[in-house]
Amino acid sequence: MSDYGHELWFGSFITPTARPPQAPVELAQTSERAGLDLVSFQDHPYQSAFQDTWTLMSHVAARTERIRISGNVLSLPLRPPAVLARAAASLDRLTGGRVELGIGAGAFWDGIVAMGGRRLAPAQAVRAVEEAVDVRAVEEAVDVIRGLWATDETGPLRVAGEFYTVNGAKRGPAPAHRIPIRIGAYKPRMLRLTGRIADGWLPSLGFLPEGPASLRAMNEQIDEAASAAGREPAAVSRLLNLSGRFTSGAGGGLFQGTPGDWAEQIADLALQYGVSGFILASDEPADLNLFGQEVAPRARELVQSARVT
Repeated sequence: MSDYGHELWFGSFITPTARPPQAPVELAQTSERAGLDLVSFQDHPYQSAFQDTWTLMSHVAARTERIRISGNVLSLPLRPPAVLARAAASLDRLTGGRVELGIGAGAFWDGIVAMGGRRLAPAQAVRAVEEAVDVRAVEEAVDVIRGLWATDETGPLRVAGEFYTVNGAKRGPAPAHRIPIRIGAYKPRMLRLTGRIADGWLPSLGFLPEGPASLRAMNEQIDEAASAAGREPAAVSRLLNLSGRFTSGAGGGLFQGTPGDWAEQIADLALQYGVSGFILASDEPADLNLFGQEVAPRARELVQSARVT
C-alpha cells in the first residue's frame, strides 16, 4: 500500500493543435464546464502542427475562470528557466494563482537543435551519461526558477550551473501562490531527483514499462530519496497521464470500460500506488465530460469510503 492520503483531482491533456486554432481553447473550456481541476498541454515547439504552448496557456487562462493550467511537460531546452520563471509568476498573478509547472529534460533532440536549442549530451552518449546530464540540467533549472521566485531573499540570484547560469538576476515577481513544480521522470536518477526537490511526479501510463505495476518500485525510489533529503515522501504528489476508451458495457481491460469501471480502476491506483492526480489525454468533448462528471465524483467516493473503513 502506498496511499499518501492526498485529495484526488482530475485534469485533461489536450493537443495544442494549430488548426483550427480555437479547438484546444474550446476543449479547455469544456474541461472547466465538466468540473475538471486542471487543463494541460504538451510542449513540442519544433512541431509545426502545434501552437506555442505557453501562448496557448495564456489565452486559455483569459478564456476560463477556475480551472488550473499547466504544461505537460514543458521542454526546458527551449524554455530558458529564468524566462520561464518570470512567465509562470506573471501568469500566476494574472490568473489569481491558477498556474502549475510540469517540466522535463527534453526529448526529440534533432527537433530541439533545429529550433536553436542546445543538445546537452553528445549525440552518441551512452545512456548513463545522458541520464546524468538530464538530471543535472533539471536540477539547475529548478534552482533558477525557485530562486527567482524567492523575493524574500536578499540580493540578486546567482546560479553557476553547467547548463543554466544566472549571474546577478533580480528576483521577482513572486507568483500569487506556491507554484508546484512537477517532473516527468522514468529513469532511476531522475526519480531520485524528483524525491529530493520536486513537488510532484508526472509520468504517463503508456510509458511505464510494466503498466501500473511499475509504479510501486518507482514510488519507492522517490520515497527513499525524499527521506534521505529530510522530506516526507508524501510531500511529492503522484500524478498520471492516462488514456483509454469509454464503453457502454463491459470493458476489455484497464481504462476500457464504463465510467464506473474507470472510477474503480482509478480508486485502486490511488489506494495501491498513491496516485492522486489523474489527467486524461483526449481531444473528445464527450470523454472529458464523462471523466469530469461521472468518473471523478465516483472515484472520490470510493477512495474516501476505503480510507474511512
